[in-house]
Amino acid sequence: MSTNKTDSIDFSNSEIAFQGKANRDLRETYLLFKVMNNAGLVKTGKNLVNFAFAIHFPIEWFIKATIYKHFVGGTSIDNCMATVDKLAERNVGAILDFAVEGEKDDALFDATAKEVIRTIEEAHNNTHIPFSAFKITGVGRFELLEKVSDGESLTEDEKREYERVRNRVDAIFRSGYEYDVPVLIDAEETWIQPMLDDLVLEMMEKYNTEKAIVQNTYQMYRHDSIERIKAHHKTACEKQFKFGLKIVRGAYMEKERARAAALNYPSPIQPDKPATDRDFDEIIRYFVDNADDIAFMVATHNENSSNLLASLIEEKKLPKNHPNIFFAQLYGMSDHITYNLAERGYNVVKYVPYGEVRTMMPYLFRRAEENTSVKGQSSRELSLIQKERKRRKNNG
Repeated sequence: MSTNKTDSIDFSNSEIAFQGKANRDLRETYLLFKVMNNAGLVKTGKNLVNFAFAIHFPIEWFIKATIYKHFVGGTSIDNCMATVDKLAERNVGAILDFAVEGEKDDALFDATAKEVIRTIEEAHNNTHIPFSAFKITGVGRFELLEKVSDGESLTEDEKREYERVRNRVDAIFRSGYEYDVPVLIDAEETWIQPMLDDLVLEMMEKYNTEKAIVQNTYQMYRHDSIERIKAHHKTACEKQFKFGLKIVRGAYMEKERARAAALNYPSPIQPDKPATDRDFDEIIRYFVDNADDIAFMVATHNENSSNLLASLIEEKKLPKNHPNIFFAQLYGMSDHITYNLAERGYNVVKYVPYGEVRTMMPYLFRRAEENTSVKGQSSRELSLIQKERKRRKNNG
């Protein structure tokens, strides 16, 4: 099945993409992406920021006024409301994402779980926040999750620790169920994904009796993702619970390949990007064929995949705002996709991370590196910003 050219969306429409940005904001965005288009500058900047934090040099004000301002919604839920309202003006929903990860302490894990539940409560009261989201590594220790996934024996202390992780995850999804807010759990590295998949399917069976409250995430750069998705969908059908999920291309490719090589096991990653793109688009077709049975979110900054989903919706004569179909992009990225889709009436959301500057640094470093490493990402953003600046100049 191919895309229908007549329904193809013009993602190069810079006027729609940057309608909400004043000339000054557009200039600042241009300078930011100009820096991120240079791998050397990104690497140097990361080292300098880490050094500045290490010696307690007051650099937070600069970060907050530049990269933080562009990619982060605010420091707290309340602080994000202006961002949520601004997105809503353009018919774009927000997913508040408390971007904490890699902690080690039970007290911090408990605090993170409570904060995620607060985002669910906020979503219940605000129609512009249709989902909540969290990472299991925000509520549990990575090394413990790795042992569980490997099937290793746990000590009595570790058994109790893992039970606390399960209780946090259950409390989050139970809140989603009680407040009628779907909750997305992020994908993780392949070596802790098995326990995550098992736990999420268990939670789906418990809470997805009427709608897809519990929703998993699948990284399509894994060569087994289509097989896993279809197997999990089959389980949902057999056990009669609703299946919900998000697909992404993936976030840990270099780490995955390096670990596979170091430990001498077959790489779980696709051989190349075209293979990832192929599987990503193939599973979109599967979702659309099962749109009344699967609640799905296509999270992508790829124009071709976005156009494919939009065209398939048209071909199948499904409503553009079908309650089971969402597009998603990260806040601060690919506005040309987000707003051109929203302008046409599709369900679109932005992932809006929030937190204090220091807490957000791992996330911000990833965004900078991603824009540098993903072929053409920063260049595409830059070209569209330049196009819009030129258009505004010509129009006076």
